[in-house]
Amino acid sequence: MNMQTGMKLSVAETALCEAYDNAIGELPGDGAVLAARDTLISDFKAAGLPTRRVEAWHYTDLKALLRAVPAFDPATSVAKVGPLVEGSAVVSVANGLADARATAAGVTVRTFKDALVDGTAAAGLAARDGDDAIGRINGAFVRDGFVLDLADGTELEAPLEIQTIQNAGQTHTRFPATFGANTKATVIERHVAGGENAAFVTTVSDITLADGAEITWIILQTQGAADTHLGQIRITLGTDAKLRLYVVNAGGKLVRQEIHVVVSGEGSDLTLRGINLLGGETHTDVTFTVGHDVPNTTSSEVIRNVIFDRARGVFQGQIRVAPDAQKTDAKMSCNTLLLSDEADFSAKPELEIFADDVQCGHGATVIDIDHTQLYYLMARGIPENKARAMLVNAFVAEIVEELEDEPLVEALEGIIAAWLEKHA
Repeated sequence: MNMQTGMKLSVAETALCEAYDNAIGELPGDGAVLAARDTLISDFKAAGLPTRRVEAWHYTDLKALLRAVPAFDPATSVAKVGPLVEGSAVVSVANGLADARATAAGVTVRTFKDALVDGTAAAGLAARDGDDAIGRINGAFVRDGFVLDLADGTELEAPLEIQTIQNAGQTHTRFPATFGANTKATVIERHVAGGENAAFVTTVSDITLADGAEITWIILQTQGAADTHLGQIRITLGTDAKLRLYVVNAGGKLVRQEIHVVVSGEGSDLTLRGINLLGGETHTDVTFTVGHDVPNTTSSEVIRNVIFDRARGVFQGQIRVAPDAQKTDAKMSCNTLLLSDEADFSAKPELEIFADDVQCGHGATVIDIDHTQLYYLMARGIPENKARAMLVNAFVAEIVEELEDEPLVEALEGIIAAWLEKHA
């Protein structure tokens, strides 16, 4: 006789399943949304949190790393946060509740809660694949966020900042954004810790760029030292669309940021720049995929990592070129400053090429600070810790300076400098 035994749930898995059972009566959504939520949580119960046996999660064993999940606390209060760049239009989600009163001209904004209630959000509440733990958790629990729509030809003079502020407990948000033809805009997706208590945050952004759109999207994650942040951004590029995507991780205890791009329009261009600042005993994972599905497209990815103490970092990057995607030009690099013998970084760049007329390449480097440069600065009277911070800052500054937006560059450089002063 064969005996079938069910999978034993971890403490975190059990907490999530119980949280869904307790919250289902108050989660917003019509019948279609409820059915989508039930499917996602059922799939989650069957699969559980991914372990290192799942290839996409090999370097981030979420089942082992996510040891507990704080309960949702609707009574938690959070303080407002000023804009990263003066003059930006700000929409915020504070402790899971959206506030869309401040919007930019030419931008249509509605809360994601409204889209859940009227059922228009139901189609998007689906996992990308069988390993999509973030999509399952977020889709099952999402309560609010924003739906953004820029009409054809809209050009924003100032950035639009989307804030997620969480003091404790849980928050699960979504930000679908559609940029019409020939639109131009800068969007800052900013995740901020509201206090000292542990928070569990998931967020999913679905971005579509129509033909000729030119968009800069910045993800700035500065969660608290005890927080878990699971983020996912899904992007589709139309003909001649140009996206500059910047990801800056400067916080969080356990962080996984997924970036999935589909290049579906000829002449489109993707530029990805990432900065990961890791200290203490944090674990940060950036996982990236780009699929070039049509001819004559380009992409460029540069990731810079700075690692202190006993921190662990991961970068997984995959470029896929379809058989019809001739004349693809795609390049990816991952550069790491490993500043402690106890720190660890894993890099896994991949190419899958099914076309024969392409230019594709990838590379990864890991190095310590050049001691000749360190000596040069110290010989001129600069203390060692200050000299090290200057060299580290130079390592990441050239990435930020590519933005060519002085107020935005200054704001990001200030955040990086403050982090280095604390950890270097």
